[in-house]
Amino acid sequence: MNMNSSNKRTALIAGASGLVGGHCLQSLLNSPVYEKVIALSRQPLTLTHEKLECLIVDFEQIESETSHLVCDDVFCCLGTTIKKAGSQTNFRKVDFDYCLGLAMVGKRGRAEHFLLISAIGARAKSGIFYSRVKGELEQAIEELGFGRFSVFQPSLLAGERKDTRRAEAIGLKLTAKLSSLLVGPLSDYSVIEAKDLGAAMVSAAQAGVSHEVSGAQRLRYREIMKYL
Repeated sequence: MNMNSSNKRTALIAGASGLVGGHCLQSLLNSPVYEKVIALSRQPLTLTHEKLECLIVDFEQIESETSHLVCDDVFCCLGTTIKKAGSQTNFRKVDFDYCLGLAMVGKRGRAEHFLLISAIGARAKSGIFYSRVKGELEQAIEELGFGRFSVFQPSLLAGERKDTRRAEAIGLKLTAKLSSLLVGPLSDYSVIEAKDLGAAMVSAAQAGVSHEVSGAQRLRYREIMKYL
């Protein structure tokens, strides 16, 4: 695996219009390590930047529409909720099929590092549908054999969402305050700011370039915060 930090890199990101993805994209654009950032999106992004190339894609046809792409690091910030998706079938399409499709695009494009936002409790044999899908996705991507695979497993995410109701926002702020009381392994269930998670993903990718880190790693709150 060639991880020469003197070479400018290309990042591929999907989900850049989302809560964490937007912060991740901004961190990538601000990073001197990346000379090009390719964002795959269903709709045009409102952000413009000299380093940014936005490609409008149908995620159900992502592999055929991106056969020309070459990249170094892939940032997967795709995700929905069962409530938003409307059914378990639609949820799995986004959180498994689309994400795995992106991983295959990255693998074909010779990416060295795949970075995935998953969730704490993800387990392929979980009795909870949400956790099971997340776990199955982690397993499927790991089997693709990237030189480095980083899985970020946050608990609750804080940040300004377009569809957050006032009561939900108040509840999340209260939960964030209570997180300060969690210690040891329980601290992995602390609320994490979306901007911090996005920044940590980019920091982790850059650390891999300079220190030649390899293999799969799963990061929860304590490990994520070390990258800030």
